[in-house]
Amino acid sequence: MATARQILQQEIFDQCDQILLAFVGVSNDSKKKKFGYLCLSDTKEPPSNIYIHQIKFDNKVVKKKRIWSLNELITVDGKTSSQDCLEIELILDKPYKWVATNNQERKIFLISLWKQCASYVFDRKPEFKNLPLDWTSGDLVVLPADRKSKLSLAVSPIISAEDFQPLSEKEEQDLELLMKECGFAAKDAKAFTDMLATQLMALDGENVQSVLASEPQVTKLMDQLETAIQEIEKVESALDMYDETLRHVRDTIDKMDQKNANIQTANKNNEKLLNELQKVIHQLELSPKHQLALTDADLTTSTGLQDAIEAAKELQAVMNAQIHPALVRLKAIQEQKRRFEKWKAKFSQILSRHLNNLFIHMGNDIGESKRNSNNELTIMKHTSLHRELAAYTELMHWCKAMDRKSFMALNKVYTSSLSKLYERDIKLFLEDAKMRINAGHLSNSKEDIRKSTGPPSDWLLGVDKEFWAQESNTQERQRFDQVLEAVLSELEPICLSEQNFCVSFFQLDILSPTTKNTQTTLDEVDVKSNQEILPSLPKTKIEKKINEEVRKMMGDIFACIEPELIGFIQYHERMDSTYSMAVLVRLGRHVMSANDTGSFLSMTYGSALVHVKRNYDKLMHAHLKSIQDVRIIKKSKCGILPFVANFEYFAKTAEQIFKETERRTDLDKWYLKLLTVMFETIHSIASEHPKTPAEVIRMENFHHLYALLSQLKIGILDQFRKDAKQKYSEALSAYVIRYFGRPLEKLNLFFEGVEAKVSQGIKESEVGYQVAFSKQELRKVTKEYHGREVKKGLDHLYKKVEKHLSEEENLLQVVWRAMQEEFIQQYKYIEDLIQRCYPGSMISLEFSIEDLLQYFSEIARSH
Repeated sequence: MATARQILQQEIFDQCDQILLAFVGVSNDSKKKKFGYLCLSDTKEPPSNIYIHQIKFDNKVVKKKRIWSLNELITVDGKTSSQDCLEIELILDKPYKWVATNNQERKIFLISLWKQCASYVFDRKPEFKNLPLDWTSGDLVVLPADRKSKLSLAVSPIISAEDFQPLSEKEEQDLELLMKECGFAAKDAKAFTDMLATQLMALDGENVQSVLASEPQVTKLMDQLETAIQEIEKVESALDMYDETLRHVRDTIDKMDQKNANIQTANKNNEKLLNELQKVIHQLELSPKHQLALTDADLTTSTGLQDAIEAAKELQAVMNAQIHPALVRLKAIQEQKRRFEKWKAKFSQILSRHLNNLFIHMGNDIGESKRNSNNELTIMKHTSLHRELAAYTELMHWCKAMDRKSFMALNKVYTSSLSKLYERDIKLFLEDAKMRINAGHLSNSKEDIRKSTGPPSDWLLGVDKEFWAQESNTQERQRFDQVLEAVLSELEPICLSEQNFCVSFFQLDILSPTTKNTQTTLDEVDVKSNQEILPSLPKTKIEKKINEEVRKMMGDIFACIEPELIGFIQYHERMDSTYSMAVLVRLGRHVMSANDTGSFLSMTYGSALVHVKRNYDKLMHAHLKSIQDVRIIKKSKCGILPFVANFEYFAKTAEQIFKETERRTDLDKWYLKLLTVMFETIHSIASEHPKTPAEVIRMENFHHLYALLSQLKIGILDQFRKDAKQKYSEALSAYVIRYFGRPLEKLNLFFEGVEAKVSQGIKESEVGYQVAFSKQELRKVTKEYHGREVKKGLDHLYKKVEKHLSEEENLLQVVWRAMQEEFIQQYKYIEDLIQRCYPGSMISLEFSIEDLLQYFSEIARSH
């Protein structure tokens, strides 16, 4: 076997730098006709590459027949798990079957093949089947291709002790030396083996004798070891005893430390408890002086009042002392709490009775409602009452915090008493204002107007001015505006003063964190949670709620202001409708200039302003309706319509009131509506009037509007001014055309025929050759219009125009001049046609332009 290995290594594998790992002699079938070898080799140099070779043996010469890489191996089949089987089947590129010649070689080859496969990296793991279990153990390695080279370098070929390798030179020398010493070994191997066995037995005997000779020393050594063990056991016992003692000492010390710690904790707790109890006693202690001041309070003197304030503050402080909730449940603290409640109830009763009497007395004070001695319009101030009550401000704050029921009752009494006082003062104040506006008396006629239910019909634009009642003059309107300003200005400080006092006195700028009657830290509830309700609200909501509380109280105190002010305004609106405009402007100015738009008085003025604005719009609607429903006397000529004539007074009054004010847009809006309806109504009346020509009605009224709008110079009405001028011009032109007509009618008809011939293609110079339009016919027509006849016709026309036009607008000369220009224009037209169509005929009219001008002038002067 060694010889075959050497031959294969030298003849086959040395030539390709490979090492023979294992081999097995095989034949193709059991008859062993073709003999060869299956070999397993590896490269000498890394990386390691394993190959399977089929070597054929022919005539004592070995040759390579096939070679496969180990990676090509798919299956290794031993056919059976018996070790006596000689068959081998390898599936490579195809199945190959061999029969081994030696069972031992087969075993070594298959085991080596499995070990190489176990250490080799495959793309696909080969399958080993039908082999004994002890030949194969573990799993084959299957890794990605990029790790093959690294693993191949790390894993060297595994050569088992069962692998047969060639002997080294030293081994060969040693073997040859042994063979020389035993020359017979080559001839008689059994004798050689027996000799070697005899020598081995001799050596084993000598070893046994050596061991037996050393037995006493071993026994002695064992005795010494036993003694040492015993000594060690003694030391260990002593150490255990010491350890037990130390453990006991340690436990004792630990118990002493724990006991000392407990004693220290108890001392600290006792000390803290003592301090806490002393603190609680100090916090809940109320001096006898304060107790007496609470139970027997004298609020009529300054000293007694000051003592009561100090005692009340001290009581509030002790009832809100910062005490741990657990301590509140102590019996002593609960007893002290009951004492506090008793003192609180007693003092609250004394305080409520005193302030209640004081508030009622203030409401019944007649002297407070007297008018001032000077001649200025003023309302009584109550600063003296406020100064008197200011001394009780701190007690009122205490009452709000400690006895809410009493606080609300006092608030109600104060509101009721003061509302009566202010109602009396405001009524007298407004009556005085009425007297001043009416110069010290009330007119019976105006009183009748005041009792009317709406705007008087005889003050409207559509009503003829002669049916108007006597309107207020500029001086009266100015006096009304001054008194109204004084009324509004006087109400502001008194309301503001009362509001500031109530906010301070009743602490309206601070919301209560709870709705309970009294909330203190001695109550067995979570006080902190209640107090945190308000801070959690947004600041804007808190301010809104505070403003609502202030406005509510001011509304209760000054409940009479709004109805009395509206009644005052209505009274004067019914006396003079223009007063509604003055009130709208004046009241609007006060609302817009208010520093606090959410204050009570601003909202009251705002509400009154809404009422005034509603009345103002109602008045304007009435003006609008009166224009649409204007009544015209149809039996006489029309003239200037009432609403056109009245608009001057209306506009000038409105401009005087609304000049440079914030409410200007309210007036401008109604200007547009009124002028639009006025234009429409003028056209409507002009088309329906039976006596006066429509052109005259439009001409006179639009001329009047144009002149008025030009005089007023109101920017927003500039387009109406232009429209009025245009409509006036159109009406004038239409009137002249309609009533002046063509005074030279026959001449006009004659020359219309001439123009017709010219339009048919006949030259102007040849028209005279036509029979109907010859020079003789022209002379005949012109002789019919003598100057005397023309003047007579013009005089008749002048009388007709004079009959149509109204004297108040004075447009007669304007119309007469327009007719003069129209006549002259017709005259020039006829003269021009005569010159063009009948040149050199020496034909002309019987009168000249100078004669016409003289006729018109003489007629105008004669009337």
